[in-house]
Amino acid sequence: MIFLQLFYTFFKIGLFGFGGGYAMLSMIQGEVVTRYEWLSSSEFTDIIAISQMTPGPIGINSATYVGYTALVNAGYSHAIGILGSALATFSVVLPSFILMIAISKFFLKYQKHPAVAAVFSGLRPGVVGLLAAAALVLMNGENFGTDTYQIVVSILLFAATFVASHRFKVNPILLIVLCGVAGFFLY
Repeated sequence: MIFLQLFYTFFKIGLFGFGGGYAMLSMIQGEVVTRYEWLSSSEFTDIIAISQMTPGPIGINSATYVGYTALVNAGYSHAIGILGSALATFSVVLPSFILMIAISKFFLKYQKHPAVAAVFSGLRPGVVGLLAAAALVLMNGENFGTDTYQIVVSILLFAATFVASHRFKVNPILLIVLCGVAGFFLY
């Protein structure tokens, strides 16, 4: 039963996850943490952190890790967990694959059509909303801490990273390393 739920959940996320991986995060969290309770909020936060640090799209990386963790947490072996990773990854990618094959033939021909332009104009604000929801999902106690010192340090690191990235265009890899070092010494 969990295999069908895993396939259906990630197929649905892949089908309706407009805006890329970060936009999918709130959908993934809603399904795997809230609805099915396959993972705890803390496990989900850890999976997001790992997904951000590994190469590849965050939505697909998250699906891979969730598929494994959900099955292992359900009592299956690690080998079956690997099968869960493959199933979740395949499920989240399948809708995009099908849609791209179906529409690539017609998109180039009709991309200037007013109806197509109107659909994309409507999708843009929705994508921004999904990205904002993903940002809010990540603003929790697991990421910012629970006591006052941790919260203040986390907010300062967040602000410094935001300014360094946005204003000074500092390399994101360097920012991750520097924040990790700061976290090691400050916590």
